[in-house]
Amino acid sequence: MTLHPTLAKVTDRIIERSRDSRQRYLDLIDRARDEGVHRPNLSCGNLAHGFAASGDDKPAIRGGDAMNIGIVTAYNDMLSAHQPYGRYPEQIKIFAREVGATAQVAGGVPAMCDGVTQGQPSMELSLFSRDVIAMGAAVGLSHGMFESALLLGICDKIVPGLLIGTLRFGHLPTILVPAGPMPSGLANKEKIRVRQLYAEGKVGEDELLEAESASYHGAGTCTFYGTANSNQMMMEMMGLHMPGSSFVNPGQKLRQELTRAAAHRITEIGWKGDNYRPLGHCIDEKALVNAVVGLLATGGSTNHFIHLPAIGRAAGILIDWDDMDELSAVVPLISSVYPNGAGDVNHFHAAGGMPYVIRELVEAGLAHNDIMTVYGGSLMDGAREPSLDDSGALVWDDAITESRDDSMLKPVNAPFRSDGGLRLLAGNLGRSTMKVSAVDPSRWTVEAECRVFDDQNQVIDAFKAGELDKDVVVVVRFQGPAANGMPELHKLTSPLGVLQDRGYKVAFVTDGRMSGASGKIPAAIHVSPEAYKGGSLAKLRDGDRVRVCAENGELEALVDAAEWNAREDAVAPPSAVGVGRELFAMLRHHSDPAEKGGSAMLAEAGL
Repeated sequence: MTLHPTLAKVTDRIIERSRDSRQRYLDLIDRARDEGVHRPNLSCGNLAHGFAASGDDKPAIRGGDAMNIGIVTAYNDMLSAHQPYGRYPEQIKIFAREVGATAQVAGGVPAMCDGVTQGQPSMELSLFSRDVIAMGAAVGLSHGMFESALLLGICDKIVPGLLIGTLRFGHLPTILVPAGPMPSGLANKEKIRVRQLYAEGKVGEDELLEAESASYHGAGTCTFYGTANSNQMMMEMMGLHMPGSSFVNPGQKLRQELTRAAAHRITEIGWKGDNYRPLGHCIDEKALVNAVVGLLATGGSTNHFIHLPAIGRAAGILIDWDDMDELSAVVPLISSVYPNGAGDVNHFHAAGGMPYVIRELVEAGLAHNDIMTVYGGSLMDGAREPSLDDSGALVWDDAITESRDDSMLKPVNAPFRSDGGLRLLAGNLGRSTMKVSAVDPSRWTVEAECRVFDDQNQVIDAFKAGELDKDVVVVVRFQGPAANGMPELHKLTSPLGVLQDRGYKVAFVTDGRMSGASGKIPAAIHVSPEAYKGGSLAKLRDGDRVRVCAENGELEALVDAAEWNAREDAVAPPSAVGVGRELFAMLRHHSDPAEKGGSAMLAEAGL
């Protein structure tokens, strides 16, 4: 399993770039382990408060010999993906007692559902909820009552936030515990068809709601391959889940046994034993490169072009879009999950899922096998499928060698595409990312006059008025982290899709985000620098000719240079208030660029 030279080159570059910051981080977590706040260092009053309500576990927690697991939960029962977590803490406490340990809920963090807030003003809180989650995790773990952590989170900002916060306690062994996707409902393609009919006024709200509720119909993660399911993929590629556990549906006995296995395993990798596996060592440069590779090989969410640099910074690792783009040139697309293909994550899992993906990538030299995982000696130890034997006990079998469904999964030597599903675009409008895995190659290049908007609702109005019925590059600016919190603009997918289906050449450009589920429209997103901070999108005017080209990585305003340089920037809209947006003003004002992760918290912490 010789490592691909590009993988080795990019990894070495990240290691060298991060040398000083990574060493400072490792020194920090070493000090935290040896000299930090732990139960033996707490005063009697501190400790008594910590176990006062622990019931039958009180003697064990008081004694200090047994591991006490800190559970950080993102439970709420409005968010379908997190609804199953309601009973997990009590189950984990039972599972911990089975191996002589204890567990307490260290804290709860918010979990915003981007599906509920999509297209609403509250979406402007979404990205910065990641920083709030990170701070919430840190508050919970700061009590010093815990020797390890189990993190209960799945969705978009939740997993990155939990990791960022817990990495500041990187001396703690940590396992992320998933809850699985909901069973398949109405096919995602049919849902999108009804959405487009609604955008055209051909069906009403009753028909639309019926389609939406047939698609999103029960407990578990949404079944399309967006940011939530990309999170789960990355955790497996980094060795932070129990093997093959990401996409087992809620409510199954296998799902419960995998949670039990995580609770048992965390007790085996603490610092008192000889198999210590702290989170800060599990997440290293190689593990982050594996996460990028997994993202590319499966056509995952563009949101991770923002989240991965932020996660890395929390561990002293500096990764950028050039690294990701260079890897994209050599990592083949071996998965085709909606919106890249017809099937959903349940079909992906049935075809071989993450165990198959890991085996294919490791054997091709496209993933680092020699990482510290929570379960074994290598990443390849995670290429195993869980099941229950005849007695109901959890067992793992080696990953299959051939895909069970080649419309969902293909081998590295016969992929869907020879390169990855994400591209870097750059030019006089800035740097941006584009997900191309779901875009027909004939639409990778669009050159047309632009229409410029400062708000997504203006686009909807122009669409309804017929103003966009032409070849057009739709630009929505002042959507970056500093301007309004960088909301997702997935609401525009349907009208833009209608225009494309009418035969027009359509592209989308924004300094905001697009949903990880966005598909067939070529969209140059995360444009950096953002318009609010002096980025070139602020110079664009209606009618300017713009070139968006994923083939050659171009994002250009085709405007005479002298005229371009003489233009003044457009004035940004005033900051909006309502639905709590004013409370996030501090995070907006101090945020750093999207390519660095779009985080005020990390910027102000000097990370």
